[in-house]
Amino acid sequence: MPDEEIAAVPHLYGDPFDSGFALARRHQSAADLTAACAVYEEMLALAESLEDSPDVRFLRAHLLSDLASVRLDATDLPAAEDAVERSRALLDGIASAPMGPKGRQLWLETLLKTQIARTDLLRRTGRLDEALACLDEAALTLPEFDDPDGLRSAELGLNRVHLLMERGEWGTAEEHASLLLSTTPATAVETLPRLLIALGVICGETGRYDPAEDYFARAEDAFRAMGDTGEQHALLAHRADLALDRGDFDRAERLFDEASEFFERQQRFGELAVCEQARSFLAGRRGDLTGAGDLMASSLARFERLGASTAAADTMLLGAQHAYGRGDITEMRRLAQEARDVYQAREMHERCAQVDLMLARTLEDNLNRTDHGDHGDRESKSLGTALSLALPAALALEAARYDFVTAHARSQWLQLADEAMQLVFRLAVRRQDQGLLFELVEHRSAGASLALALAPTPARTLPAGPDEDPASVFPSAAMKAYGQVDGPVTLGGVAADAAASAGLRVAPPPKVRMAAETGRVALQEYIAAAEFRYRRRIVDDAETPFWNTDDLTNRPVVQVRLADAGDLFMTWTWAGGAQGFGTGRGPGDEVDAAVRALVDALPGAGGGAEGMGRAFESGALADHRTERRLARLLAEALWPEGLTAQIRQVSARAGRPLVRIQPSPRVAQIPWELLAVDDATDVRLIDLADVVTTAPASLRRQQPTTSPTPDTDTGRRKGKGEGRGTDAVVLVLDPRVPGFRADSPLGSVLGPPGSDPELLSFVRSRLDAGDAVPSVATPAEALRRTDLDREWLGGVLREGARRLLYVGHVSGAPVESGQSEDGTLHLCCGPGTSGLAEPLRTHRPLSAKDLLLGTLPLRADGEPGARIWPAPPRVALIGCESGGDLRFAESFGLATAMLHNGAELVTATRWTLPTSLAFHRLAGLPETVRPLTEAIIAVDTAHEHHDPVSRLARWQRGQLDRWRADGRIEHSPLLWAAMTCIVV
Repeated sequence: MPDEEIAAVPHLYGDPFDSGFALARRHQSAADLTAACAVYEEMLALAESLEDSPDVRFLRAHLLSDLASVRLDATDLPAAEDAVERSRALLDGIASAPMGPKGRQLWLETLLKTQIARTDLLRRTGRLDEALACLDEAALTLPEFDDPDGLRSAELGLNRVHLLMERGEWGTAEEHASLLLSTTPATAVETLPRLLIALGVICGETGRYDPAEDYFARAEDAFRAMGDTGEQHALLAHRADLALDRGDFDRAERLFDEASEFFERQQRFGELAVCEQARSFLAGRRGDLTGAGDLMASSLARFERLGASTAAADTMLLGAQHAYGRGDITEMRRLAQEARDVYQAREMHERCAQVDLMLARTLEDNLNRTDHGDHGDRESKSLGTALSLALPAALALEAARYDFVTAHARSQWLQLADEAMQLVFRLAVRRQDQGLLFELVEHRSAGASLALALAPTPARTLPAGPDEDPASVFPSAAMKAYGQVDGPVTLGGVAADAAASAGLRVAPPPKVRMAAETGRVALQEYIAAAEFRYRRRIVDDAETPFWNTDDLTNRPVVQVRLADAGDLFMTWTWAGGAQGFGTGRGPGDEVDAAVRALVDALPGAGGGAEGMGRAFESGALADHRTERRLARLLAEALWPEGLTAQIRQVSARAGRPLVRIQPSPRVAQIPWELLAVDDATDVRLIDLADVVTTAPASLRRQQPTTSPTPDTDTGRRKGKGEGRGTDAVVLVLDPRVPGFRADSPLGSVLGPPGSDPELLSFVRSRLDAGDAVPSVATPAEALRRTDLDREWLGGVLREGARRLLYVGHVSGAPVESGQSEDGTLHLCCGPGTSGLAEPLRTHRPLSAKDLLLGTLPLRADGEPGARIWPAPPRVALIGCESGGDLRFAESFGLATAMLHNGAELVTATRWTLPTSLAFHRLAGLPETVRPLTEAIIAVDTAHEHHDPVSRLARWQRGQLDRWRADGRIEHSPLLWAAMTCIVV
């Protein structure tokens, strides 16, 4: 060794042992594991020739512990197990021998290393419960060990992450790994890159490929800085697997070939077997069944020699896939069952679910291959079997998202789990099971529940028990052996990019009660099967009726719910004097085409002033003829003619019905009122019925609000000097955002105070009523105020109010983020204001996350948002896409946050709103025409009415009539059709 390396060797045992340890570690970093093992074996032989003593036994234990780590790196699991057991026996034998403080610390460190190695070994051989017990034992050892840099603690944490990954607990694993990464010291140079790899694998497995690439790149940089060429090469396999998950098969094959060459050269046969497993899948994809079979057999043999039972089971399932492709059903069943038995014994429930899904897909595929007519009882039996496998498994995989601490991670996971639910819907359609389709839509529409507890949640496993379902099938290829504005013309067109300073946790949805008489819960037998087979909570203990009539109306009402599952599925149920129900389905490609046509016509499509200009100049909503064609296109794709016929019948007998629509994320921006349900006469849905949007049932309050609501057409009024208390109407009108000029993206939306006579007249009427807050002397003083911040808002809401009217900037979260809670209101809050959204220069917005979580994430004695900002019964949020919550898989944006905090009805907007200034500049309207002001007054008038939905619909029908009569731009649906009332 060079002199400088010799000088750096710690003096523990003297030479040749001290320099031998250093040399072995250098070989290990250079990926020469054979040489490293040879050095340890040579030193071990020398140590065994020394006269026996506690010191010599400790030396041998130290050597064996390090040797076990190298054997694990080489995936020589039997030899690693022998070294671990011998090391532990020696350490236990000298546990009571006299040793000084330094000796005791060395003994503890070696014991911890041995325990960690044994945990890793048990995990790799599929003995997960034993691995957890060993990890817990090491955790009991740790407090006695002086670990000032936290290195051993970080190693223990990393092993726990790997165990969670092995069980498919991806969300919990990610949370642990992220916390470890933020707390592990920079001195833990070996643990940090492995944490980064773990996070990369987790992101890759849950569909977040770009973050996964970033984690791998950071890990590679760390290994390069360490000079660890072996781990740099090992990263090839992780990158290859990520390419496989992305569907980049050519790159995956190239990287797997390169990695295989390295692993074979270094005799790292476990990693080589993993590569062979993946290469077998790729060969099968190319049609090379012989090559695929050879690689599969080689992989299986290696895993079996290594004792890696879980990895062997993965390969068995791959073999089952090849057998099915050859038509050898008997062999397919044998291999699949053997693999599932392994997963069941190891309590690897996510893999069991994946297996059951694969079998259901096989049954579906077999039916498709032989679909030459009615198969009678045989097809019915096959469909029943496939559903009994697919539906519980799909429910379990979908429910796995509750592990994740961020909505972004959950949304990515749902994209993967959605494939399973699409299979379930296809099977139900094929069986023509309308009852099952109805319950599927109701369950999927229930929504996740907000969980305010922010502490890490344990894995939600149910009591263990045998899985009596013998079904099995092969895995997907991804299953692995083991885890290693641009001006003032838009009303608030600034996209939020708020940092996720705290995750928004969710819990399973409530049980959806389908019938009060029988107590039946939607999908109850399938939920029971999922919770029993896969030990995962599917629904919360709370129950909610599948739909609920409220106090808004006593007329006929039909509840319509939609669910995305490839195609668009719909259910509807009548009440309020009408009876009946139905289901519908829109082909996915037709629905997507219609939604794209709408999005192209909306203000703001393409972003900023340019998008707004396009909507006015060439958008379909700016011209009556093109708008009518669009309305017909939407109706043909989304709305069943049978339901229109029912609405006509009910209307003729019992009066205008109310249509309550809970849209799926894909169709959340649809202006249902505009649908041309009779093209010949240009009859729109709003001509036949009033329409209201409904939010998921999980937002339904268990206790009714005690706040008063208006009980007359004009609402309850107080004397001019009162204006506070439970009758207050809180007005937040165009608040001045700190640091943003009036003509900037977050500038004025209503123009200079005093410039709009109609607006001033409206404010004067509210002041004259004596119930307006803030109390001001003149109407202009209510506009562009600088003191309407979150503290003020919380204060006036806690004093009690019956209404809130907000007109100003709203920044919607990007749908691709999955985090609806990042939507924000822009009040007068400065950058020093405490909150959960990142400041924008000199201003911190108030986010939906703030409204929900309050100060819980910020301090130990924090309060939930519902206590800080209790919402009045009626809330109006007139700003860009303030009702965009329902475009997300999890609806926790501004509108639904108000519902969660106590509102009974929220009027919000589906898309970016054009201001009156936009109509003046882009459409050439005179300044005396102010469409936005008219809309504000219409919403305020509706909220004063005992039936706000009906009153707002009356105004919208008037706008539609004028639009059809003269086609003037100020009456176009660009503005008024964006408005919708949202209830639970």
